[in-house]
Amino acid sequence: MSDSYVEIRLGKVSFPLQEFHDFSWIENQGRIFQVFAQQDSGNISFGIETQDQGRKFIKYAGAKTTEYRGETDDAVTRLKEAVLLYDELSHPSLIKLLNHYPAGNGYVAEFEWFDGENLHPHETYPPPEKYIHPNSPYFRFKQLSVAQRLQALNEIFDFHVQVEQCGYVALDFYDGSILYDFNQHLVRVCDIDLYQRKPFYNTMGRLWGSSRFMSPEEFELGAPIDSITNVFNMGAIAFSLLGGERDRSLERWDAGNELHKIALKAVSPDRVNRFTSVAEFVARFTDGCSEVLEP
Repeated sequence: MSDSYVEIRLGKVSFPLQEFHDFSWIENQGRIFQVFAQQDSGNISFGIETQDQGRKFIKYAGAKTTEYRGETDDAVTRLKEAVLLYDELSHPSLIKLLNHYPAGNGYVAEFEWFDGENLHPHETYPPPEKYIHPNSPYFRFKQLSVAQRLQALNEIFDFHVQVEQCGYVALDFYDGSILYDFNQHLVRVCDIDLYQRKPFYNTMGRLWGSSRFMSPEEFELGAPIDSITNVFNMGAIAFSLLGGERDRSLERWDAGNELHKIALKAVSPDRVNRFTSVAEFVARFTDGCSEVLEP
């Protein structure tokens, strides 16, 4: 741990922060069994086991995490705004919001615990280990059958069709937004904090997100960020889970020629060559699945 950081200990877990922060509000809620501290969003998250409600996932804004370079007040504001999204965009493939409230010097969002593993495990398996280590959740996911991966992907797509229908656009969606339960073969989208209501325009030049999944317009000041942008994002996640991620060649693709053509159209650098909506892309992709899944 850097000498400039302060170590916080809560029960049997500890983590560094930029400065001391009072977490007494959480210590009486139950046993903290996991902490997710290395976040650049300004949030810190906990897995907590309570006596009456079982396990919960708690996201908190208000502490200065080691990776965050903004103001804590801004992080608190973003989380307050985000909880409204989890209600409005509620879906079987989205983690379920249970409650939200002010606590300590910040704000809390409580979610139902989902016993899955993050497909971008940057804390435990930073690249290149993410891609090659046999215990990495991403590596293990890529060893699943094509049918199992398509099932997970289609559930992610179905959620984003709903996002589109509700008048929102996805921002900062990447493999780190996905949890996968390898025992029950279930998937959940776990982070939609930065999704925005349409119309939305790029006011930053470089928007939030992982460049591995971002369209050209997400780097272009003033560009519209819309359904066509999200078509690119969905195509990019398809290449991550079924192909070679940034290597979009057919040789690295596991799911047949037809789906490869559809995914490749989705990630066209030129917006006019993509599908015009997430719903159109998903309909074409779903039709193409039959080639792969037929016995």
